[in-house]
Formats: sequence, C-alpha cells, structure tokens
Amino acid sequence: DVLDPALLRPGRFDRQVVVPVPDVKGREGIFRVHLRKIALANDINVGVLARGTPGFSGADIENMVNEAALLAARFDKDKVTMEDLENAKDKVMMGAERRSIIISDEERKNTAFHEAGHTLVAKMLPNADPIHKVTIIPRGSALGLTQQLPLDEKHTYSKAYLKTSLAILMGGRVAEELEMDHMTTGAGNDIQRATELARKMVCQWGMSDVLGPLVYGKDTEHPFLGMEMSKHKEYSEDTAVKIDAEIKKFVNDAYKIARSILSQRHDILVAMADDLLDHETLDSDMIDAVIMKFDSAWKPMHREAPDSAPVEGKKDEPEEPIKENRSEAGDVPAEPEE
Repeated sequence: DVLDPALLRPGRFDRQVVVPVPDVKGREGIFRVHLRKIALANDINVGVLARGTPGFSGADIENMVNEAALLAARFDKDKVTMEDLENAKDKVMMGAERRSIIISDEERKNTAFHEAGHTLVAKMLPNADPIHKVTIIPRGSALGLTQQLPLDEKHTYSKAYLKTSLAILMGGRVAEELEMDHMTTGAGNDIQRATELARKMVCQWGMSDVLGPLVYGKDTEHPFLGMEMSKHKEYSEDTAVKIDAEIKKFVNDAYKIARSILSQRHDILVAMADDLLDHETLDSDMIDAVIMKFDSAWKPMHREAPDSAPVEGKKDEPEEPIKENRSEAGDVPAEPEE
C-alpha cells in the first residue's frame, strides 16, 4: 500500500495474486496434512473441524493441532481426541481460560444473563448462525463469550442476516436490563460492533430505505497520515443528520426485537442463565434442551451439516496412508459475540 505508482506501471508488476484464507475444502486438506503426524482417536472428524474454523489460515490450523497435542499430553493421553481439538480451537479463537480471576457472585450472575440473552435471541431468529457454545468462564479480556459458527462459507450477507446480527448483539444489554434492572460496561463491545455494523449498512452497502443505494464517505489512501486527516466528507450536513438518524434506527429496531423476544421468553432466559451458573459452559445440544423444556414444539431452525469422512492419525507403519471411514457428522453450530 506504500509502493510508488511508478513501480506499478505496465511492464513492472503486471500480475497481482490474491491469497485469501482457505475455504472449507482447503481447511479440510490442511487439517489432514497436520493430523498425519499425530496419533488420533477414532472420534476425529476432519469435516466437522473444517466447518468449525471459518477464517482460519494454515498457520492457525497448525497452531490448533499443536495445542491439541499439548493438551492431550498434559493429561497423559496416548491419542488426541475430538475433545482436545475442540478445546484447542476455543483457546485459539477465544483465548486461554482465566480461572484464577476472582469474580463476585453479582458479576457472575450478570455475565450469565448477558450471555443467555445473546444465545436466546440467536436461537429464536431464523437468519442467525447456529450457536456453537456459550460460556461464562473468563477468556482473554472477556468475562463470558457466546460463539457462533456458520455451517456454510459466507461471501455475501443479506440485509435480514445483518439485522439479525444487530439483534443478537443487543440481546446481552437487554437481558441485563430485564433481569438485573441495571446497565453495565459489559455491553460496551456489543454496542460498538452494532454501531459500526449499522454504519456500514447505511454508508457502504446502501441498505437504508431513506438514503438509498449510495456510498457516503470515501477513504483516500494516505498511509503516512492519520485516519481522520485522510477522510474526505463528500456529503452535506443535512445528509450527515439523516445518516445518524438511520444508524440509530437500525440499532434501536434491533434493540426492540431483542427486548420483545426476551420478554416473551423470560422463563427460558432465567433457566438458561441458571444452567450457565451451574455448568459454566453450554453446548448447542444443552441449549436446545433448555428451550424444549418450556416449548416442546420448538425445533432448531438450522439444517444439519452434511456427512463428512473422519480421518485416522499416525500409525505404527510409517508409510500407511490416511484411512477414511464414513460416519455421521453432528451439527456444527457458531462468532464470539463478546
């Protein structure tokens, strides 16, 4: 981004090669390469691992496999299990657990309702990515996390999907208000992400009915100048007021959707938070079980992931290739929201 334009004229660097992160098939192949060197249990399913690691580069996958091997060795296991790989993925994606941190009962309860709010809103909206895991164990700088993992690779996002994402982000703050009757700084990251997403919907992706399919504001590339200095305002003050109003409308509408869902399903919200306080971590099946206790007619809205072949790890015979046995892959539900 700092090359002199003369270096990019015809005859210099004519061919530009884009190297994106691997897609699901690419990740599956990379997993097979790194798993060949490790003794694996029979429950390893590479397809599930590949679908559960969107956005991972080859280095991330290698790091995850190495972490899984270290975890297995730490517990004196002879082989790496699927559980070790899942724990390693959580560490790479969300950070290491910080169980040593001292949290008051009030803060712990607040975190449980906050994460339960994210989770319940996601479960009730049809366009949401599946919930993979929700936890109130501190990881990195977060006191709790709700993790969503898409079943398919996404390259474009619909307006309905983005509005659903906004509602999920608002779910944590709404749950705090409904149950704890207060607001905390725990929703700060959610509000920041929601505001940025709404601004992109209005200014970059033309999703506002009021402002229409136009781009508002364009960044010019001045790598040696500050961001504020390099931004050119290409719209009037009147348009700026409308942009602010539209951003506020998108976020407030999402807040209302989240509040409506959590108010109507308050009993499920309380039960889910109680389960989080008891177990600290809930997976997709445990979350579904909580909801179906109160609504037996409710069914998960997400289709099942396709079958995928497991992989076997390193054998005593060094030249033996990887063997594949077909087995049913479970749901791989799913981006930390905190």
